[in-house]
Amino acid sequence: MTLPDRHSLFWKLVGGIALLSLLIISLHVDVSQRIETSTAKLPEPTRQILADYAHEAESAWTENGTPGVDEFLASLREREGVWAAVVGQHDMSLSSRPLRGRERKKLNFMRTLDWSVGRPGGTPTFYIPFSDSEARLVMDLPPRLDPRKYNHLWRLLLERLLPACLALGLGVLLYRTVIAPMVILRRQANALSTGNLSARVGTQLTRRRDELGELARAFDHMAGRLENTVGFQRQLLRDLSHELRTPLSRLRVTGEREQDTVALRQRLEREVQSMERLINDTLELVWLDTERPLLPLEPVDIGRLWEVLCEDVCYESGWPAEQLHNDLPAGCAVLGNLNSLAQAMENILRNAVRHSPPGGIVRLGGNRDGDDWHLWIEDQGPGVAPAKLESIFQPFTRLNAARPGGDGFGLGLSIARSVVQLQGGEVWAQNRTPGLRVNLRLKMYEM
Repeated sequence: MTLPDRHSLFWKLVGGIALLSLLIISLHVDVSQRIETSTAKLPEPTRQILADYAHEAESAWTENGTPGVDEFLASLREREGVWAAVVGQHDMSLSSRPLRGRERKKLNFMRTLDWSVGRPGGTPTFYIPFSDSEARLVMDLPPRLDPRKYNHLWRLLLERLLPACLALGLGVLLYRTVIAPMVILRRQANALSTGNLSARVGTQLTRRRDELGELARAFDHMAGRLENTVGFQRQLLRDLSHELRTPLSRLRVTGEREQDTVALRQRLEREVQSMERLINDTLELVWLDTERPLLPLEPVDIGRLWEVLCEDVCYESGWPAEQLHNDLPAGCAVLGNLNSLAQAMENILRNAVRHSPPGGIVRLGGNRDGDDWHLWIEDQGPGVAPAKLESIFQPFTRLNAARPGGDGFGLGLSIARSVVQLQGGEVWAQNRTPGLRVNLRLKMYEM
């Protein structure tokens, strides 16, 4: 099993989960330590409050003795609600109430104000000595002064609220990374299904290098192919209906006017053959565009193929064979499909012959270009306006004004380009002086 590449969504998801886990653990440990450190000892304001209580106890003892201490302890319990005692030498109580066993045990665990508060959950006992005697105030830390009183809220924050917030942040990140692009894809897919063939997901997604970016690019490519195919078929249907009207009109007029049965039959045969050729070429062009068949490739000797094509063209058109030249270097072989390549070159050759003047020369030339053969078929006709060089490969394009003498349907070059592209090649045109050159680029075959 191979791991996904480094741009895969898998690594983004793993990284997000790992980052969330590390954040939760590190924040919990770090913040907990800081909280424990900051609440381990009494803050200065709390120390001052306890010192003030000790000063009150010392004043009560100095001024009123035991009754003063009793009154102070009663007041302290009313104010803070904690246990307290004033003791002298040998831990003897200076109030009228002696210390009991449990209270005496507290004296063994009392601490000074600068000591640690102690373990969480306990109630520490502090002592504050008087200024001019061995007596001291001993008291439990009042809950309101306990620096750890909010520690349970911090634990709740760290153990529950913080993970929930981080998980929510991860959820938002995952939504923006995964769900939001899927929403865009779904919206555009719905738009495409309702007939909006221009629907695209846009560069925001296609620029991504993960699986969603690949899906977005595939969707845009599919939508573009669908839009082009539907537009192509609609255009072909309009052009085909226009082209069929002419022979049908001629047949209707001939049927109404022609009295000679033989002439009527001949006219009928010519028009039917013309319409049959038109329909066959159109269906072939549609098939090539929509099906995009995978043509089997084989070595093709271009020189030998040219001889066969010239023989057929000369036989059918009466064009002199000496006006068809082969200027190819020896050993010109390409990797292509013989039948479809023969059809493409025949269409180009017939187009060149059709538009060449009497006595004109049609040449096949070529040279090696890296791993390809760059071939061309050029005539000595009037050429094509530069702005129209690309449009001649569109179906039903006939530039009779620029290249007189055309009597086809304008499908030959369209079919030629389609079949060559299916073999991984290219077809384009350029003007020469004089004439037009149609170029083909095909993969070279090493003998």
